Amino acid sequence: MKKSMNLITRRKLFGTTAFASLAFPLATSANKPKQTKTPNLELSKGQTILFQGDSITDAGRNKKQQVANQQLAFGKGYAWMTAAHILVQNPSLNLSIHNRGISGNKVHQLGARWEKDCLSLKPDIISILIGVNDIWHRLNGRYDGTVQTYEKDYDQLLARTQAALPKAKIVICEPFVLKCGAVNDKWFPTFDQYRASAQKVADKYGTIFVPFQSMFDEAVKFAEPSHWAGDGVHPSAHGAALMANFWTQCVLS
Repeated sequence: MKKSMNLITRRKLFGTTAFASLAFPLATSANKPKQTKTPNLELSKGQTILFQGDSITDAGRNKKQQVANQQLAFGKGYAWMTAAHILVQNPSLNLSIHNRGISGNKVHQLGARWEKDCLSLKPDIISILIGVNDIWHRLNGRYDGTVQTYEKDYDQLLARTQAALPKAKIVICEPFVLKCGAVNDKWFPTFDQYRASAQKVADKYGTIFVPFQSMFDEAVKFAEPSHWAGDGVHPSAHGAALMANFWTQCVLS
């Protein structure tokens, strides 16, 4: 299943939920955003949802407290906010939601722990946000992988996942940066190639795609980049709330 977003309105950004009060200080009266033809996912009773990625997903979670649906196990980022919203809105479904993001991870490091931190959980929905370290660590000399490495590793990860969990729904989140803090001109245009590779892999495997970079590109029209992510990479509470609201609108019915 593939979901693409061709139009991002102010309401799509800030929504009308409780997330909006944290994400942006002004209410919005914009019209409801246009929907694509691809339907969002419908949650079912007893499903398991997994958030995977790097520090943006990790967000300081307690790795010794890896218990479904508990805040300590989610950290304080978008995965926690998204999970909290899902659980509050669907109390009768008995969902199990996990966060297995690990700070500093690149795609090949996801692959190294995929059996333990993904496949063994048998998730029904898998959301992956990965890519910023694949370029950042190359820029600072700690990694020699290229865009081609990123795409190849990502392709192999999804092929492996679909083979092991053919019924699982996969969500690919677009890697993003904001032009402030650690993010300077050296990141471009290469970073845009990583974004394109994530979209390419999502298209190949028919996954839902959440265009976080496109979302933040719109958000900086309303507040400066550092409002959303002080170092240009790690979202503030405002940025995380914006991501949670947007993820929910892009993925769920």
